[in-house]
Amino acid sequence: MTDQPVLVERRGAVLVITINRPDQRNAVNKAVSDGIGAAIRQLEDDDTLTLGVLTGAGKGFCAGMDLAAFAKGELPFDPERGFAGMAQQRPSKPVIAAVEGFAVAGGLEIALCADLLVAASDARLGIPEVKRSLVAAGGALRRLPERIPLGVAMEMALTGDPITAARGYEIGLINVVSEPGGALDAALALADRIAGNGPLGVAASKRILQAQGDWTETEFWERQGEIAGPVLFSEDAREGATAFKEKREPVWRGR
Repeated sequence: MTDQPVLVERRGAVLVITINRPDQRNAVNKAVSDGIGAAIRQLEDDDTLTLGVLTGAGKGFCAGMDLAAFAKGELPFDPERGFAGMAQQRPSKPVIAAVEGFAVAGGLEIALCADLLVAASDARLGIPEVKRSLVAAGGALRRLPERIPLGVAMEMALTGDPITAARGYEIGLINVVSEPGGALDAALALADRIAGNGPLGVAASKRILQAQGDWTETEFWERQGEIAGPVLFSEDAREGATAFKEKREPVWRGR
């Protein structure tokens, strides 16, 4: 495997992004942060890409920030997107995190930037920062309560103890649990189910779901119309209806 800190591979309409520092538990240094940030920009700028899959090389997803590199003065932050090139500004297109082994500290915070999580059955997920008198300040304290009950998020944050993949699935944090070693394949299978859909509809649906949390009922219908309306009158929408009538697979053009 190449020694590049982040690997990027295109698989049809899916961009696979791999943190490639297995000997350092895929800890995030400046090179990893820059690599993830560049990959996310590639995903967002390429109209032929529908979604991304983010994973880690080797036996684990990511152990968080590379403390040795940080001690030497490296700051693994993107000026626009924050920690690891994505923690502060989530991608506009869907991303699936494929977790083997562990996603802890900043590693879990990266995974929480994804829209869907796939984890191997032996994976552990946690934010242990309080065990070192630190705070999980890379987004977990916002994104965990968005996905799971506040009491469970509070327990994870205050004890610092990890949860199992089974527990994560039970509380709705994890979408799919795979066999050990199978998280990436399971994530790609899920990605294929999404990539077969109209990219405009996928992107608009994500945008609405992310933004609607503080909308009033009236605002919901107004703003949903602003986002969904152009999709309804798009070339792809006509293609979808035509393909359904003609009993064939649609050919999406992203317009």
